[in-house]
Amino acid sequence: MMAHLFIFGLGYSAQAIAALARARGWQVSATGRAGDMAFADAERVRATLAGASHVLSSVPPAEGAGDPVLETYGDALGGKRLAYLSSTGVYGDTGGAWVDESAPVGTGRRTARAQADARWLALGAHVLRLPGIYGPGRSVFDRLADGRAQRIALPGQVFSRVHVDDIASGTVLALAGDAPPGAYNLADDLPCSQNTVIEHACRLSGLPLPPLQTLEEAQLSPMARAFYAENRRVANGKARRLLGWRLRYPTYREGLAAVFSGT
Repeated sequence: MMAHLFIFGLGYSAQAIAALARARGWQVSATGRAGDMAFADAERVRATLAGASHVLSSVPPAEGAGDPVLETYGDALGGKRLAYLSSTGVYGDTGGAWVDESAPVGTGRRTARAQADARWLALGAHVLRLPGIYGPGRSVFDRLADGRAQRIALPGQVFSRVHVDDIASGTVLALAGDAPPGAYNLADDLPCSQNTVIEHACRLSGLPLPPLQTLEEAQLSPMARAFYAENRRVANGKARRLLGWRLRYPTYREGLAAVFSGT
């Protein structure tokens, strides 16, 4: 019987997941602007969900309002294989230390995300915790081209990231394989500073290097400033061992080269 994947929120990462699922012969239905039905069309959503074998949610929670998918359709998810796109932001700041799935969550700036993460885990979902996402149309090259890329003078600051194609492969493995439900970090092998990524992109593209600024000089939004207040390295060993996940782009170098060349 052909698998039928229902996706809540056909955004950037979910579109890559949908494309890979279709390539495997799966039927895909989805809500969202790029999907084939509206989230609020409850009758159609519930009728389609009834025939789905797998469900993926990429819809983020809202502070103080809970997870919209669970609040609206949680009662229709029984008997499905579930996956949820969460965030490594649930780990909070670790001062640059490595974190794996055994690390405590809920200590960072994303309280609502941590609560949603826990609720999906309690339902028996594969919860895929994602760091900074990049890929075609959403990379440092785009920020450099329109003047949004900023180099911030924060020695020792590191982040993890992952290419959208590797998110897709990890998610499909979680949905289709026999790995047990639980939390899985999908991050590449080389956490590094945002400055390092910007500098490498400038070497590849020939675009000018943005000036190095302090946090005060950069005049960041509160959201961006909160992002820089956290510092961690995300380990991916569990996804490798249990999902059989193999990175197509193990570091930003391979990933940016592919984005730049359009491959």
